[in-house]
Amino acid sequence: MSEQQGSSEVFDIEAGPWISEPEGTKGTSMAGATWALFVGLGLVMIGNGLNGSVLGVRAEAEGFSVGVSGLIMAAYFLGFLSGSKYAEHALRNVGHIRVFAALASGASSVVLVQAISIEPITWAITRFLFGACMAGIYVVVESWLNDMATNQTRGRILSVYMIISMGGIGIGQLMLGIEDRSGFRLFIFVSVLVSMSLLPVTLSATSAPPLVVPEPMPLKRLLRIVPTGVISSFWSGAAAGVLFGMGAFYAALVGLSTSQISIFLSAPILGALVFQWPVGWLSDKFPRRGVIFFVAATATAASLAILLVAVDSAAAVVFMFLLGGAMFPLYSLTIAYTHDWIGAQDRLGASATLIRVNGSGAVIGPLVVAALMSVAGPSSFFWTIAGLHAIIAAYVSFRIVWKDALPMERQRAHVALPARALSGATGLLPRRRKNSN
Repeated sequence: MSEQQGSSEVFDIEAGPWISEPEGTKGTSMAGATWALFVGLGLVMIGNGLNGSVLGVRAEAEGFSVGVSGLIMAAYFLGFLSGSKYAEHALRNVGHIRVFAALASGASSVVLVQAISIEPITWAITRFLFGACMAGIYVVVESWLNDMATNQTRGRILSVYMIISMGGIGIGQLMLGIEDRSGFRLFIFVSVLVSMSLLPVTLSATSAPPLVVPEPMPLKRLLRIVPTGVISSFWSGAAAGVLFGMGAFYAALVGLSTSQISIFLSAPILGALVFQWPVGWLSDKFPRRGVIFFVAATATAASLAILLVAVDSAAAVVFMFLLGGAMFPLYSLTIAYTHDWIGAQDRLGASATLIRVNGSGAVIGPLVVAALMSVAGPSSFFWTIAGLHAIIAAYVSFRIVWKDALPMERQRAHVALPARALSGATGLLPRRRKNSN
């Protein structure tokens, strides 16, 4: 396996000014429609973040075993992988607005089922369905934003999309601290948030776009061209699945209060928002594999450092902040590194393949850590996260030694993306075809 010489053509995601159209009122309506989608996405992401945290805490409180909780949380990522395919099919038949409305309504409904039937099998099924609905919602939002983006505004839209995606999850986890003596209130909050996302999206003034599906890139071919990107994407997805699949359960298991759990889980999101851009800047100034190694090694060190302090201490929150700041930019780095080595015509297909690889890792991560925690105790949670990032660091260091780096002048500009194990399920904001309306 070897990173082959890629195309020198530069991909067309560029940072630029916010949306503006010379036709006067058209620019205003376009910007308003974009923000309507962002508001809808933000509400969905807040509900998504809160739902995962509530289930983790309640699973521990209800006495679910670690293994059962791992299966429940892995079901979300399995649904996440499945939902995008069906959403793409539905978009071709009934359009963006109807698909968004159907999926938001479905996601809102399954959350209420979780509140009235607190059983492992029910939660696993509803968590799968919730993940499938979330994936489909992101397909709608991303393809719609793509239709409204231009080469000049695409980079700015990407940055706002990343902030809203990650920030929404963090806000949702902070809401876990809301007192819920009835045991139903937080589930109802999730349902309301997801339902409310319908309002800005369905009332948007812009017309829905046609769906553009990228040409597929077979995994075997991508692995042959750029193995570092594929392997790093898989293990970073597994680590993200561990943290957000089992993080709330772990925190409840070690005795943190609900308010402490919300802070504990929000710290990595804040770290991701703070460090995403500095890490991207470094990857544009220095060889990208070296930056991937440094970030993976930092995530490993931060995970191990948490084991040395009290889990309810301020130091633990600081290390969680650093962990998130290191682990979540990894996905953006693997996408950028992969695009460095392939031609422009293959980049959308390669991105879609990496998303599936990343999501597959996210399915496996909670299952692995649940098995380890059942045998070796709660500390296995951070040992697993450290080990997964150590695998990335070790493999990248091996490639650095045995394979020459791409010349710096051939590296493409880094673009920050939200970790796909947490958000979307298709290629983010692909180029419109020339004949698209």
